[in-house]
Amino acid sequence: KAVNDLEDSYGQEWTYQQRKILEYTCHTAFFVSIVVVQWTDLIICKTRRNSLLTQGMTNNMMNFGLVFETVLAAVLSYTPGLDKGLNMYPLKFFWWLPAIPFSITILIYDEIRKYILRKNPGGWVEQETYY
Repeated sequence: KAVNDLEDSYGQEWTYQQRKILEYTCHTAFFVSIVVVQWTDLIICKTRRNSLLTQGMTNNMMNFGLVFETVLAAVLSYTPGLDKGLNMYPLKFFWWLPAIPFSITILIYDEIRKYILRKNPGGWVEQETYY
């Protein structure tokens, strides 16, 4: 708070308030990235061996949970006043997207793991990763 005009490496000056807005935006982006990765975590925990392509997405309560989680994250991100209460600041839409490649990577990893489990039952992969 004592330093009001802080200069970054690009020569741009940031006031204390601007730095706080940036900090709250980063808090929100981190929260949203966790929510986006949780989408995949929920989907991969649906089955222990079967592929998502085989199983499908027919569980309506799970689908509702995915939608509800996303709506709740959006409400927490965009409701005015939460920048003071929860230290969150509204995000641009494109700032929801950086976590998607990590979600896709987790999904691909788990589909490969399940494929190996089905092709080699009782093997090393099953002993180390089967829950």
